Amino acid sequence: MPAGAAMHPGRPAMSAAIGLLRGVLSVWLVLLSLPVSAAPSLAVGSKRFTESYILAEIVARAAAPHATVVHRQGLGNTAIVFEALKTGAIDLYPEYTGTLAREVLKLPSAAGLAEMRAALAPLGLGVAVPLGFHNGYALAMRSDEARRRNLASLSGLKAHPDLRLALSHEFLGRADGWAGLANRYALPQRPTGIDHGLAYEALAKRSIDVTDIYTTDAKLARYGLTVLQDDQDYFPRYDAVLVYRLDAAERASAAWQAIRKLEGRIGEPAMIAMNAAAEIDGKAFAAVAAEFLAGSTGGGGRATFRDKLFGSDFWRLLRQHAALVCLAVAIAVAFGMPLGILAAARPALRQPVLASTGLLQTVPSLALLAMLIPLVGGIGTVPALVALVLYALLPIVQNTCTGLAGVPPGLRQAALSLGLRPRQRLVLIELPLAMPVILAGVKTAAVTTVGTATIAAFIGAGGFGERIATGLALNDHATLLAGALPAAALALATQALFALAERRIARRAG
Repeated sequence: MPAGAAMHPGRPAMSAAIGLLRGVLSVWLVLLSLPVSAAPSLAVGSKRFTESYILAEIVARAAAPHATVVHRQGLGNTAIVFEALKTGAIDLYPEYTGTLAREVLKLPSAAGLAEMRAALAPLGLGVAVPLGFHNGYALAMRSDEARRRNLASLSGLKAHPDLRLALSHEFLGRADGWAGLANRYALPQRPTGIDHGLAYEALAKRSIDVTDIYTTDAKLARYGLTVLQDDQDYFPRYDAVLVYRLDAAERASAAWQAIRKLEGRIGEPAMIAMNAAAEIDGKAFAAVAAEFLAGSTGGGGRATFRDKLFGSDFWRLLRQHAALVCLAVAIAVAFGMPLGILAAARPALRQPVLASTGLLQTVPSLALLAMLIPLVGGIGTVPALVALVLYALLPIVQNTCTGLAGVPPGLRQAALSLGLRPRQRLVLIELPLAMPVILAGVKTAAVTTVGTATIAAFIGAGGFGERIATGLALNDHATLLAGALPAAALALATQALFALAERRIARRAG
């Protein structure tokens, strides 16, 4: 056999791998090149519960004739959405005076709008447009259980330590939440955390006895719940308002004036009816908002699963999801392969490198995102991308190291005898031979990242996770599936592309 052929057994595999990786990237780039709307001039945010989605849609539609508006929906809890406002990722969002005073600004419960404006002004923020209704926190339980125990007020909970309390995670951690409430009423219960969207069904199935609710929740009557009276006036008033960036009101003055016309227009019965339209009737948030602004109370039936799956947002979500996966995997390869090469070349560093990349996998995704927001100074694509890259590193580093360590020693000795330098040995012999194993690691990282990217929606980076977050907020299985199925299909498509790449490499290497 000619010496050159002996020394380059992996060249066909190397070229095939590079060609196929380029092909995979090309597919992603086609998705990225789908039409994109012009950059928005006004971004409206919302938290991850029904009423916030609806109010943000109303605000966005009111402003739409005067500006290009985007609704960055379901940004998680108060801390995340307020951080988004401060950093300029959004320009305004619906909030409640009690939450703003106690949880965000740490002001007394009785603080008025003037005091809140004074506290927000140094941040370049303001509060305005009281929408016309109050939506407070309360605790509720099944009415039959309340009657059996003769319970009507929060004070009465003290005499029933056996009651199973499950409270939303935000309420458990809020300044005006469980800790202060338990202290005020001397409550002995030890509550567990539950997603707000799941609490009503948990009550109905008797899995829990008491949960926190919003007083405008549409499901209170549907599930036959008793709202326990706050007989010691612990909770402040939670009047719905808008918190906004002062510069946004100046930049989009016509849109802001249109938004100000919403002041006082939404009464409590109207808000409960809109929540019911979304949660019980299954209408889209946008449709509910459009009906309110049009002065209509009906029209538009329940959306079918097909409507939810192939809705108008499908291509936007696909583009966002594909962009996150493409960029995250590309960056992870750029960092992971050199780390794997280093680990293979230096046995003393192998365990520390693999252990450190493995340790990143143990950090819960939402906790990592929460830590990254202040570090990168905002929400959206950047912190999501950093998190996805960190999670994708392990299989790439590990497989690169394993593939290189598996190169036959005889070939290394032959390369040394021919006087090849270490870099030449790596590029011409070791990497081509290790490429099938490395490509398997990249495949694992890519497929895993498609699924992990759904968490990006919780900090406003978009993707099919938006539908999953909405489905969780509504406890709507159809909406959940409308987000989960396309993400799963994208993962299967990615796996199929890499499988084709592996077969092509095997044929060329043969």
